[in-house]
Amino acid sequence: MPLRPWRTTAVASGLAVAAAVTAFPASAQPSGGDQDDRTVVAGSTPSWATSQAKTGDVADDAVRHVQIALSLRDQAGAERLAAAVATPGTAEHGKFLTPQQFVERFAASDETVTHVRDWLTQQGLAVTGVSANRHFIDAQAPTGVLEKAFGTQLSTFRSQVSGRVQDLVAPASPISLPRELRGAVTTVLGLDDSAKAIKPQHTAPSAPGANAVQHCARWWGEQNNAEVPQKYPAGSQSNSLCGYTGPSVRAMYGLNPGHHGAGTTVGIVGAYNSPTLVADTNRAAGHLGVPPLAADQYSAVLPDGGFTDEKECDAEGWYGEQTLDVQASHTIAPNAKIRYYAAKTCIGGLYDAFNKAVQDNAVDVISNSWGDADGERRLPAATRDQFNSMALQAGIQGQSVTVSTGDAGNNSGMVGRITAGFPASSPWVTAVGGTTVGLGQDNKPKVLTGWENTGNTLSGGQWVPQRDADGPFAGGAGGGPSALYDAPDWQAGAVPAEVAHGKRAVPDIAALADSYTGMLVGQTDSRGQFTIGPSGGTSLAAPLVAGLAVDAQQARAGTARAGLLNPALYALKGSPAIIDVTPQKAGVWTPSMHSLPGTSVPGGQGSYLVDFDTRPQNLQSAPGWDTVTGLGTPSAGFVAALAK
Repeated sequence: MPLRPWRTTAVASGLAVAAAVTAFPASAQPSGGDQDDRTVVAGSTPSWATSQAKTGDVADDAVRHVQIALSLRDQAGAERLAAAVATPGTAEHGKFLTPQQFVERFAASDETVTHVRDWLTQQGLAVTGVSANRHFIDAQAPTGVLEKAFGTQLSTFRSQVSGRVQDLVAPASPISLPRELRGAVTTVLGLDDSAKAIKPQHTAPSAPGANAVQHCARWWGEQNNAEVPQKYPAGSQSNSLCGYTGPSVRAMYGLNPGHHGAGTTVGIVGAYNSPTLVADTNRAAGHLGVPPLAADQYSAVLPDGGFTDEKECDAEGWYGEQTLDVQASHTIAPNAKIRYYAAKTCIGGLYDAFNKAVQDNAVDVISNSWGDADGERRLPAATRDQFNSMALQAGIQGQSVTVSTGDAGNNSGMVGRITAGFPASSPWVTAVGGTTVGLGQDNKPKVLTGWENTGNTLSGGQWVPQRDADGPFAGGAGGGPSALYDAPDWQAGAVPAEVAHGKRAVPDIAALADSYTGMLVGQTDSRGQFTIGPSGGTSLAAPLVAGLAVDAQQARAGTARAGLLNPALYALKGSPAIIDVTPQKAGVWTPSMHSLPGTSVPGGQGSYLVDFDTRPQNLQSAPGWDTVTGLGTPSAGFVAALAK
């Protein structure tokens, strides 16, 4: 099949960017800020920065750190190459570039970087660095200097982030640049606070009561509370699970001792750095039945200058995310190295950390268990486009990128409307949805369905659907069509036309995510107490798929990389390598509901029943590709098939 580049829709917010960088003569001097010789950077303001929401202006002396995002020299060519090197049967398949080759072919030229730096310095900004792959020029300046340089005014706007009202900073109007720079600069990151909506996407049960632990089931149906109404037939109702061990999770995907990821490296991007990560992982290993980390197996790449915004960003929550990601990927690929890239802040720092993982090119798969908590449109369009440019480079270098689709289903409970999340909706990543899995004592599935939970409360001897802010919805994987990106070639014929409407649809594949049937994770809390219990969310699913990807790489001749996984995944559609997930009538009893970002559930101890995959919103698994599990979930033959 002939290749064509994946397309982004040029929406009103200006998603499309210049395809080539303007060439500047060596003698050219940066121009001043003549407003008559400037051009607007469309898509540089977030959707929430409206005149009606404005609450004030930002003090002129408030210093902000910004990143000037530089355009690729040949965006269309980069897209074509990223697709070709990942698609079996093409002449370019597997012919990945080194970071230096990518820079020489696609990145902004030295001359362009120098020209933009000189202009920034002339405007009064202090340039603090340039990324090695020339995606960013880092700078900082007082607000007054930034406003003059970029032709806008920074103001505060009242906005809701994950259900909480905040005052956020953003340009009151689109930024502008001298015309001679517009082809070189995609956008300026850091002028707005959109990144405050980026959250880790995992969940763990609230602290259980004394009788909660004794009632959890070690395997499906091992414990089943007979004192409550049995909504489902025998064998289809169980107490919530205590959390799967490593051997159970590995059995879920048919892994044998030969699947261990040796010779590969998993990259994990997150914010902050848990001081007890290695000790916790090794302590948990004994409970999980997996080997501890070897002396040189784990490393962390920390940001220069330490961390900031720990309280505002809930650093402890990010510690939990890091711990889950490391222990999940280590369970699936116990011999693979793990390299963690820590963002210095959740406010914009994750793009820095992701770019570092790309430009280092030291990891084979980059797992991202975070995303915009309020839908794909919240970030300015040009900001999204810059992430796509980094993901493009990853694919061209042979790096695979997995991204969790979120835990708030269609996001309507948070945003007020149905929307996909970003970066899961990016055409250049593998979006990972979620499953609910009930394994029997023999580690064979008794229940396998999509992760979309409905909550019920015992009242008057009956199960009554919960009526919280989001109705009975009690957490589930994100999914659905993107509003921004056109359908890529590899989804043709796989995604129902009435679902996608010609757009990129998520997820691509799914793995264990439901915390009621989750994986055991051990962590030391802020009081110094080590606890181990079930954890879940699509934050679990993404590193599980990353681990499977490196297991496949280990099995490939020369441990060759795969690049973007999606062309190979969709080539497996309908094969025994992927299990088609469909709704199954089953549920679990639990003494406490699990709280996820963006969902509303009862907070106290009680008697609850969670129904599986009964369409509490508009998402549900279905035969073929669906909006909860994508193509389905990996089977015992997945690693071998992906390795071919």
